Amino acid sequence: MAGSFPADGPSRRILRDETLLVLALSLGASGVSALISFVGSVTKPGGLKDQAATMNASAAPGRPWLDLAWQLFGIATALVPVALVAHFLLREREGLRTIGFDRTRPWPDLGRGTAIAAVIGSTGIAFYLSARGLGFNLTVVPEALPDVWWKYPVLVLSAVQNAVLEEVIVVGYLLRRLGQLGWTPMAALVGSSVLRGSYHLYQGIGGFVGNLAMGVVFALLYRRWGRVGPLVVAHSLLDIGAFVGYGLLAGKVDWLPTPS
Repeated sequence: MAGSFPADGPSRRILRDETLLVLALSLGASGVSALISFVGSVTKPGGLKDQAATMNASAAPGRPWLDLAWQLFGIATALVPVALVAHFLLREREGLRTIGFDRTRPWPDLGRGTAIAAVIGSTGIAFYLSARGLGFNLTVVPEALPDVWWKYPVLVLSAVQNAVLEEVIVVGYLLRRLGQLGWTPMAALVGSSVLRGSYHLYQGIGGFVGNLAMGVVFALLYRRWGRVGPLVVAHSLLDIGAFVGYGLLAGKVDWLPTPS
Protein backbone atom coordinates (compact mmCIF):
# COMPACT_ATOMS: atom_id res chain seq x y z
CA MET A 1 0.00 0.00 0.00
CA ALA A 2 1.79 3.11 -1.18
CA GLY A 3 -0.13 5.59 0.92
CA SER A 4 0.17 9.35 0.79
CA PHE A 5 1.04 12.13 3.14
CA PRO A 6 -0.70 15.43 3.89
CA ALA A 7 0.31 18.47 1.85
CA ASP A 8 1.40 20.17 5.08
CA GLY A 9 3.23 17.04 6.25
CA PRO A 10 6.93 16.15 6.11
CA SER A 11 8.80 16.66 2.86
CA ARG A 12 10.15 13.81 0.75
CA ARG A 13 13.63 14.54 2.02
CA ILE A 14 12.50 14.22 5.62
CA LEU A 15 10.69 10.98 4.83
CA ARG A 16 13.79 9.63 3.08
CA ASP A 17 16.06 10.51 5.98
CA GLU A 18 13.55 9.12 8.47
CA THR A 19 13.39 5.82 6.57
CA LEU A 20 17.17 5.52 6.46
CA LEU A 21 17.39 6.19 10.20
CA VAL A 22 14.74 3.55 11.01
CA LEU A 23 16.60 0.99 8.92
CA ALA A 24 19.97 1.99 10.39
CA LEU A 25 18.55 1.37 13.86
CA SER A 26 17.02 -1.97 12.94
CA LEU A 27 17.05 -4.37 10.01
CA GLY A 28 19.29 -2.34 7.72
CA ALA A 29 22.04 -2.62 10.32
CA SER A 30 21.23 -6.31 10.69
CA GLY A 31 21.73 -6.70 6.93
CA VAL A 32 25.22 -5.20 7.12
CA SER A 33 26.05 -7.36 10.13
CA ALA A 34 24.83 -10.48 8.30
CA LEU A 35 26.96 -9.62 5.26
CA ILE A 36 30.09 -9.29 7.40
CA SER A 37 29.24 -12.59 9.09
CA PHE A 38 28.76 -14.26 5.69
CA VAL A 39 32.12 -13.03 4.43
CA GLY A 40 33.71 -14.45 7.56
CA SER A 41 32.02 -17.80 6.99
CA VAL A 42 32.96 -18.19 3.31
CA THR A 43 36.58 -17.22 3.98
CA LYS A 44 36.90 -19.64 6.87
CA PRO A 45 38.48 -23.05 6.12
CA GLY A 46 35.88 -25.77 5.64
CA GLY A 47 32.43 -25.81 4.04
CA LEU A 48 29.48 -23.73 5.11
CA LYS A 49 27.49 -26.72 6.33
CA ASP A 50 30.31 -27.55 8.76
CA GLN A 51 29.79 -24.17 10.45
CA ALA A 52 26.89 -23.16 12.67
CA ALA A 53 24.72 -20.05 12.86
CA THR A 54 23.25 -19.86 16.35
CA MET A 55 20.15 -17.91 17.29
CA ASN A 56 18.71 -17.38 20.79
CA ALA A 57 21.92 -18.21 22.61
CA SER A 58 22.53 -17.84 26.34
CA ALA A 59 23.61 -14.35 27.37
CA ALA A 60 24.91 -15.38 30.79
CA PRO A 61 25.81 -19.10 30.90
CA GLY A 62 25.43 -20.65 34.32
CA ARG A 63 23.46 -17.67 35.70
CA PRO A 64 19.81 -18.35 34.77
CA TRP A 65 18.22 -15.29 36.37
CA LEU A 66 20.74 -12.90 34.87
CA ASP A 67 20.34 -14.72 31.56
CA LEU A 68 16.56 -14.25 31.73
CA ALA A 69 17.00 -10.54 32.39
CA TRP A 70 19.25 -10.19 29.35
CA GLN A 71 16.86 -12.19 27.16
CA LEU A 72 13.87 -10.02 28.10
CA PHE A 73 15.93 -6.85 27.73
CA GLY A 74 16.99 -7.90 24.23
CA ILE A 75 13.42 -8.68 23.17
CA ALA A 76 12.08 -5.38 24.51
CA THR A 77 14.79 -3.17 23.00
CA ALA A 78 14.49 -4.90 19.61
CA LEU A 79 10.92 -3.56 19.42
CA VAL A 80 11.90 0.09 19.92
CA PRO A 81 12.12 0.69 16.13
CA VAL A 82 8.50 -0.49 15.87
CA ALA A 83 7.51 2.12 18.46
CA LEU A 84 9.44 4.70 16.42
CA VAL A 85 7.54 3.70 13.28
CA ALA A 86 4.26 4.02 15.18
CA HIS A 87 5.29 7.51 16.26
CA PHE A 88 6.11 8.56 12.69
CA LEU A 89 2.80 7.20 11.40
CA LEU A 90 0.89 8.99 14.15
CA ARG A 91 2.60 12.20 13.08
CA GLU A 92 0.80 11.72 9.76
CA ARG A 93 -2.45 11.28 11.69
CA GLU A 94 -2.49 7.60 10.72
CA GLY A 95 -0.93 5.15 13.19
CA LEU A 96 -0.21 1.44 12.83
CA ARG A 97 -3.82 0.82 11.79
CA THR A 98 -3.00 2.23 8.37
CA ILE A 99 -0.71 -0.76 7.70
CA GLY A 100 -3.12 -3.26 9.23
CA PHE A 101 -1.37 -3.88 12.53
CA ASP A 102 -4.30 -3.66 14.94
CA ARG A 103 -6.99 -5.81 16.55
CA THR A 104 -9.89 -4.95 14.24
CA ARG A 105 -9.80 -8.29 12.35
CA PRO A 106 -8.28 -10.90 14.70
CA TRP A 107 -9.94 -14.02 13.32
CA PRO A 108 -9.31 -13.36 9.60
CA ASP A 109 -5.72 -12.43 10.45
CA LEU A 110 -5.29 -15.62 12.48
CA GLY A 111 -6.83 -17.82 9.80
CA ARG A 112 -4.84 -16.34 6.95
CA GLY A 113 -1.63 -16.35 8.96
CA THR A 114 -2.04 -19.98 9.92
CA ALA A 115 -2.62 -20.98 6.30
CA ILE A 116 0.47 -19.06 5.16
CA ALA A 117 2.60 -20.67 7.87
CA ALA A 118 1.43 -24.15 6.92
CA VAL A 119 2.45 -23.67 3.29
CA ILE A 120 5.71 -21.82 3.85
CA GLY A 121 6.79 -23.94 6.83
CA SER A 122 6.91 -27.25 4.99
CA THR A 123 8.48 -25.67 1.92
CA GLY A 124 11.03 -23.80 4.02
CA ILE A 125 12.25 -26.90 5.86
CA ALA A 126 12.74 -28.77 2.58
CA PHE A 127 14.58 -25.81 1.05
CA TYR A 128 16.88 -25.42 4.08
CA LEU A 129 17.80 -29.11 4.14
CA SER A 130 18.50 -29.05 0.39
CA ALA A 131 20.58 -25.86 0.56
CA ARG A 132 22.62 -27.21 3.46
CA GLY A 133 23.11 -30.55 1.73
CA LEU A 134 24.46 -28.75 -1.34
CA GLY A 135 26.85 -26.72 0.82
CA PHE A 136 25.09 -23.37 0.36
CA ASN A 137 24.00 -22.95 3.98
CA LEU A 138 25.41 -23.09 7.46
CA THR A 139 23.86 -25.42 10.01
CA VAL A 140 21.22 -23.23 11.63
CA VAL A 141 20.84 -23.67 15.38
CA PRO A 142 17.55 -21.90 16.23
CA GLU A 143 18.11 -22.06 19.97
CA ALA A 144 20.92 -22.79 22.40
CA LEU A 145 19.35 -21.79 25.69
CA PRO A 146 19.90 -23.67 28.95
CA ASP A 147 17.28 -26.17 30.04
CA VAL A 148 15.52 -23.89 32.52
CA TRP A 149 11.86 -23.14 33.21
CA TRP A 150 11.77 -19.95 31.15
CA LYS A 151 13.36 -21.43 28.02
CA TYR A 152 10.23 -22.02 25.97
CA PRO A 153 8.32 -18.88 27.04
CA VAL A 154 11.36 -16.81 26.01
CA LEU A 155 11.58 -18.62 22.68
CA VAL A 156 7.91 -17.83 22.00
CA LEU A 157 8.44 -14.17 22.93
CA SER A 158 11.52 -14.04 20.71
CA ALA A 159 9.54 -15.47 17.79
CA VAL A 160 6.75 -12.91 18.18
CA GLN A 161 9.29 -10.09 18.51
CA ASN A 162 10.96 -11.14 15.25
CA ALA A 163 7.61 -11.26 13.49
CA VAL A 164 6.42 -7.86 14.67
CA LEU A 165 9.74 -6.15 13.94
CA GLU A 166 10.18 -7.60 10.46
CA GLU A 167 6.64 -7.39 9.14
CA VAL A 168 5.87 -3.92 10.48
CA ILE A 169 9.14 -2.41 9.23
CA VAL A 170 10.08 -4.41 6.12
CA VAL A 171 6.56 -4.77 4.70
CA GLY A 172 4.07 -2.28 6.07
CA TYR A 173 6.30 0.70 6.82
CA LEU A 174 8.91 0.31 4.08
CA LEU A 175 6.47 -0.33 1.23
CA ARG A 176 4.44 2.68 2.34
CA ARG A 177 7.45 4.94 2.56
CA LEU A 178 8.98 3.81 -0.74
CA GLY A 179 5.66 4.46 -2.45
CA GLN A 180 5.54 7.95 -0.95
CA LEU A 181 9.09 8.54 -2.17
CA GLY A 182 8.12 7.75 -5.74
CA TRP A 183 9.34 4.17 -6.11
CA THR A 184 7.37 2.02 -8.51
CA PRO A 185 5.44 -0.90 -6.97
CA MET A 186 7.89 -3.38 -8.51
CA ALA A 187 10.96 -1.50 -7.29
CA ALA A 188 9.51 -1.26 -3.77
CA LEU A 189 8.71 -4.99 -3.76
CA VAL A 190 12.26 -5.83 -4.85
CA GLY A 191 13.77 -3.47 -2.27
CA SER A 192 11.70 -4.94 0.58
CA SER A 193 12.45 -8.53 -0.46
CA VAL A 194 16.19 -7.98 -0.89
CA LEU A 195 16.33 -6.33 2.54
CA ARG A 196 14.62 -9.36 4.09
CA GLY A 197 17.07 -11.68 2.39
CA SER A 198 20.07 -9.54 3.38
CA TYR A 199 19.69 -9.83 7.13
CA HIS A 200 19.40 -13.62 6.83
CA LEU A 201 22.66 -13.87 4.88
CA TYR A 202 24.49 -14.96 8.04
CA GLN A 203 22.81 -18.33 7.46
CA GLY A 204 24.36 -18.66 4.01
CA ILE A 205 23.21 -18.30 0.42
CA GLY A 206 20.23 -20.52 1.09
CA GLY A 207 19.08 -18.25 3.91
CA PHE A 208 19.30 -15.24 1.61
CA VAL A 209 17.45 -16.81 -1.31
CA GLY A 210 14.77 -18.47 0.79
CA ASN A 211 13.93 -15.31 2.70
CA LEU A 212 14.04 -13.19 -0.45
CA ALA A 213 11.37 -15.47 -1.92
CA MET A 214 9.38 -15.25 1.30
CA GLY A 215 9.66 -11.47 1.09
CA VAL A 216 8.14 -11.44 -2.39
CA VAL A 217 5.21 -13.58 -1.23
CA PHE A 218 4.61 -11.49 1.89
CA ALA A 219 4.76 -8.20 -0.02
CA LEU A 220 2.24 -9.47 -2.58
CA LEU A 221 -0.11 -10.69 0.15
CA TYR A 222 0.18 -7.38 1.95
CA ARG A 223 -0.77 -5.51 -1.19
CA ARG A 224 -3.73 -7.82 -1.68
CA TRP A 225 -5.05 -7.58 1.89
CA GLY A 226 -3.66 -4.22 3.04
CA ARG A 227 -2.75 -5.75 6.41
CA VAL A 228 0.46 -6.92 8.08
CA GLY A 229 -1.61 -8.70 10.75
CA PRO A 230 -1.74 -12.05 8.90
CA LEU A 231 1.96 -11.80 8.12
CA VAL A 232 2.82 -11.25 11.78
CA VAL A 233 0.75 -14.31 12.70
CA ALA A 234 2.41 -16.43 9.99
CA HIS A 235 5.92 -15.31 10.88
CA SER A 236 5.28 -15.88 14.59
CA LEU A 237 4.06 -19.42 13.96
CA LEU A 238 7.01 -20.18 11.67
CA ASP A 239 9.57 -18.99 14.21
CA ILE A 240 7.80 -20.65 17.15
CA GLY A 241 7.86 -23.89 15.18
CA ALA A 242 11.55 -23.47 14.39
CA PHE A 243 12.68 -22.41 17.87
CA VAL A 244 10.53 -24.70 19.99
CA GLY A 245 10.69 -27.56 17.50
CA TYR A 246 14.47 -27.49 17.48
CA GLY A 247 14.57 -27.43 21.27
CA LEU A 248 12.35 -30.50 21.45
CA LEU A 249 13.76 -32.51 18.51
CA ALA A 250 17.49 -31.67 18.24
CA GLY A 251 19.52 -34.82 18.71
CA LYS A 252 16.40 -37.00 18.74
CA VAL A 253 15.62 -37.24 15.00
CA ASP A 254 18.06 -38.05 12.21
CA TRP A 255 16.76 -35.55 9.62
CA LEU A 256 17.37 -32.42 11.75
CA PRO A 257 20.99 -31.21 11.37
CA THR A 258 22.90 -30.27 14.50
CA PRO A 259 26.45 -28.91 14.89
CA SER A 260 29.06 -31.63 14.62
